[in-house]
Amino acid sequence: MQIEIFNIVKYKNNTIMKMQWVISTLGVVLISMSLSAQVVSKDSVNTLKQQKEALEVSKKLNDRKLELAKLENELADKTKEVEKTAEQAQKSADENGKAAAKLTGDAQDKKLSKRASKSASSAQKDAKRARKAADNLASLQKDIESLKSKIAEDESKLASMPGNPVSNNR
Repeated sequence: MQIEIFNIVKYKNNTIMKMQWVISTLGVVLISMSLSAQVVSKDSVNTLKQQKEALEVSKKLNDRKLELAKLENELADKTKEVEKTAEQAQKSADENGKAAAKLTGDAQDKKLSKRASKSASSAQKDAKRARKAADNLASLQKDIESLKSKIAEDESKLASMPGNPVSNNR
């Protein structure tokens, strides 16, 4: 009976020792994994931050390129509008000149005076429209040039970024 108790105690001690060894081994493995994961984590976080910044610059660049395409499409319309309004302003000015010339021949004619006045108003309005259209075109061209320089800045910034996946593949 004593031998049995001794064997049982010996068996329990062996089991306890094995469990302690397994637990301590798992503890060491977990601690070493967490320490190595922290080092990798810091590098990964920095890399991810750089990639995020590169993606943000890339997104801004793409948005600006889309805006540039939209403005360049408007440029043709604005140019046609400037030509059209300038032509209309010239036509109105010519008609005003003719009406004024007719009025000089008969300054007392109310009908001719009314026509000359309307013609002058029309010429003034058309000239104002032409100036506005020219100003709008100049503003659009200025916006396009500004956008092109911003795009060039973004492209150079993106090319020099270390976290840029596109520049690393070139």
